[in-house]
Amino acid sequence: MERSAVFGGLQPNYPLYPSRNSSSLPFSDHRTRLPNFSPPPSLSLKLQKQVSSCFKAVSPFKRGAAFSDIHSETFELADIDWDNLGFAYVPTDYMYTMKCTKGGNFSKGELQRYGNIELNPSAGVLNYGQGLFEGLKAYRKEDGNLLLFRPEENAMRMIMGAERMCMPSPTIDQFVDAVKATVLANKRWVPPPGKGSLYIRPLLMGSGAVLGLAPAPEYTFLIYVSPVGNYFKEGVAPIHLIVEHELHRATPGGTGGVKTIGNYAAVLKAQSAAKARGFSDVLYLDCVHKKYLEEVSSCNIFVVKGNSISTPAIKGTILPGITRKSIIDVARSQGFQVEERLVTVDELLDADEVFCTGTAVVVSPVGSITYKGKRVPYGKEGFGAVSQQLYSVLTKLQMGLIEDKMNWTVELS
Repeated sequence: MERSAVFGGLQPNYPLYPSRNSSSLPFSDHRTRLPNFSPPPSLSLKLQKQVSSCFKAVSPFKRGAAFSDIHSETFELADIDWDNLGFAYVPTDYMYTMKCTKGGNFSKGELQRYGNIELNPSAGVLNYGQGLFEGLKAYRKEDGNLLLFRPEENAMRMIMGAERMCMPSPTIDQFVDAVKATVLANKRWVPPPGKGSLYIRPLLMGSGAVLGLAPAPEYTFLIYVSPVGNYFKEGVAPIHLIVEHELHRATPGGTGGVKTIGNYAAVLKAQSAAKARGFSDVLYLDCVHKKYLEEVSSCNIFVVKGNSISTPAIKGTILPGITRKSIIDVARSQGFQVEERLVTVDELLDADEVFCTGTAVVVSPVGSITYKGKRVPYGKEGFGAVSQQLYSVLTKLQMGLIEDKMNWTVELS
């Protein structure tokens, strides 16, 4: 039967195949596999059987299919306004799910149509906040291929966070393979070159029912994606921060150093108040001395003075950002002296430049800091010289515009 006949009943906004022109993918030396594909439940039983039969023969989503086996239909980019992408939720085509029991191992993940999930009201994530998330991006190159940026770092950070939150975690290979599968299944949602990126959100949660305070008996690993533009409404223009000295994001011995979901709910009160006053976001101080910088609500902070760049050291209350780590390496390769140490508010107010880093923001220049009613501006409008240099190098690496001597990117065809 012709494929057009088999898939004729599907909505055109939900293609079942990535590109026919895909070649074997230049991944690392381990084989990457995609799991089962489940036909959408809205299809008739007859059509579901046809879809399943066809997928057994040619689908890149069948169990045991290596990426090198993928040959699929021509795709078209999603019909959205690529010139006006913000950082907001846009539903896409597929998500990836994988489960395991307490004390077990994750296995048999699968791609599913993107949609709502079902959770028991007594799920560990709902009652006790037993959950983590990650964030990374895929970019489209000029030749149409896609680039992931350091996905193994996200996998390792999730493993570290899962240990802290008493959860099992996918292995690095499982994590990276699932990311690749999800991106390829949603490749039409990756923005054109220079228009944005595909934000990838892996979740790990205690999905099993538990009443008393204890680790959940079952866990779900899930990945969904959304095309995004700039995180802050200012775009790449400078953002304006207020230093919060009463409310705190994290405490020593707590969970501030892992990407658990509760860390982010805790900043909403101060962030909402700051935005109501016209600020872009909040910069938090340590909760003991109330004078050392920690981080902004969802990104790390850097202070520039001359040829020296300083950022708060990772000591359990600050998230070890992957963009932070990358910027440190890029800065050192560009001849800057980088220090990871305690950084005081006084140093911040006396800086030549200040900028933030994060997966969502990439590199964002800070235009002003307000501390206890005093506003300190930094330079002219736009990037400072140092942050501009680092932003340029990092984004060119992420988008495949310069040679990746760091071996940070993973290319998908």
